Amino acid sequence: MFKIAKEFSFDMAHMLDGHDGKCKNLHGHTYKLQVEISGELYVEGPKAGMVMDYADLKASVNEHILDHMDHAFIYDSTNERESQVATLLNDLNSKTFAIPYRTTAENMAKYMFDKLKTAGLPVSLIRLWETPTSYCEYSN
Repeated sequence: MFKIAKEFSFDMAHMLDGHDGKCKNLHGHTYKLQVEISGELYVEGPKAGMVMDYADLKASVNEHILDHMDHAFIYDSTNERESQVATLLNDLNSKTFAIPYRTTAENMAKYMFDKLKTAGLPVSLIRLWETPTSYCEYSN
């Protein structure tokens, strides 16, 4: 089995309502995302010798993750305060994106993994850096 990976960078704002530290406030990060996929090599055709064309991997990650999250306020749709912030931002024509749980690096890594898996990518690992020195890894 082979594994390949591609890294992406994107900017996003969030808050962790109820957190006991400064992350309870609205703030942003420049995230680094590594998407790893695994599989066997194509035996023939234009992709012979590849697990997947990196351009195809990039297009899929852009379509299913980054087009929605890059330069957006990501919020927990089950949290009243975060939803109020999103409503205000939407009224101001700002980009928002909801997920149904707290927007920790851990939850977002799992969300990304599941989203790409559902889209048909043979994803084997998501590594999401929230800061240059802190990351979360999710695989199953």
